Amino acid sequence: MAHEEEAAADLVTGVLIVGGGQAAVQLSSTLRDAGYDKPITIVGDEPHLPYQRPPLSKGYLLGDEALGGLEFRSSAFFSENGIGVLLGERVESVERTAEGAIVRTSAGRAITCDRLVLAVGASPRRLPIPGADADGVITLRDAGDAVRLGERLAAAENVVVIGGGFIGLEVAASARKLGRHVTVLEAAPQLMGRAVGAETSAYYLDATRRRGIDVTLDARITGIRTGGDGEVTGVELADGTVVPAQLVALGVGVAPRVELAEQLGLEVDNGIVVDDHSLASDGWTLAIGDCANLPSPYPVDPTLTRVRLESVNNAVEQANHAAQTILGTPVAYRSVPWFWSDQGDLKLQIAGLSSGHDQVIVRGDPAADRVTFLYLREGRLIAADCVNSPADFAAVRRALAGDVRVDPARLADTSEKLAVVLRDAVSA
Repeated sequence: MAHEEEAAADLVTGVLIVGGGQAAVQLSSTLRDAGYDKPITIVGDEPHLPYQRPPLSKGYLLGDEALGGLEFRSSAFFSENGIGVLLGERVESVERTAEGAIVRTSAGRAITCDRLVLAVGASPRRLPIPGADADGVITLRDAGDAVRLGERLAAAENVVVIGGGFIGLEVAASARKLGRHVTVLEAAPQLMGRAVGAETSAYYLDATRRRGIDVTLDARITGIRTGGDGEVTGVELADGTVVPAQLVALGVGVAPRVELAEQLGLEVDNGIVVDDHSLASDGWTLAIGDCANLPSPYPVDPTLTRVRLESVNNAVEQANHAAQTILGTPVAYRSVPWFWSDQGDLKLQIAGLSSGHDQVIVRGDPAADRVTFLYLREGRLIAADCVNSPADFAAVRRALAGDVRVDPARLADTSEKLAVVLRDAVSA
């Protein structure tokens, strides 16, 4: 169904999934594996088969991976499993009917479905400053962005990355590995402030600078300078400093896509509000992945009520639970959230959510770039940020399924493997 000559043909389907990312592929595969036998259709606005996004800022930019190698599944898989994939079509409108819903796409196609799933993801935020639309200013969200960024990176000597979150620091590390002079400008007082604790952030500030990347925190950017040809030449700060740049990469966060949900009259609040079965406020539409605001699935932290989780783990797990809802066997979504970010030779793996912690235990040696930051609240382990420590990460992920209370001194003692310490704590 991905052929251009079929672009205007109307369709009738069982489940219609709007959005072609990780959550969409997982949901369709899980439904088929569970015996769902009605037609399934995925409609996405990109011209590519659904693909992995995390490597775009790393392996793809470094030339280690090609776009074609990032596809989740081949076209043969979708055909053999009766999963239609419509490429390069944007859903422009949606309306409920007595039997289901009808969506209309940019190709003029009408799709009638029994069940609608919004897996529409999020859009990158832009900076409301002069010059933000200049040639050479690029956000990285999809494959097209990655291609443009790679082309610019090949010719740039100076690269400025605006935003010190996961994407920004991954791009910075890749550009530095390619020999570029790289500056990271972060408006907040710490790096990755939404994702990690202050101790982890402080470590990454030092480690990033040690790798030859300039970092400015509390950066106040007033504009992006361009030359007579309209090409970017630098980034201007409030104090008058101009940081030279032939390429500016923007990584200043994303906003959930909620336009279709608003057309349906669904509740929206930092995403599409759903329950723990992925059902939106109408009790019929489902929303999964980056666009969904859901009850916290993390049983370790009962104080955390609602979250919007931007991660591969959440896309997969929530899609699996959404499939059960569609199949009529709903199971409340419960899971230990986890995340990762590869920044050059630094592999960050996060288990749990550290918000609200009141104690931090540092295990290992930050100077050796192998360290784990353990976060506790009221004596209970709630999360860990693990740098180049995969065994610690795996141990914490397993342990967080239970109630982990352990002597902080023992947590910090590296003479014992963390897996042993946590196993003893869980079984005690």
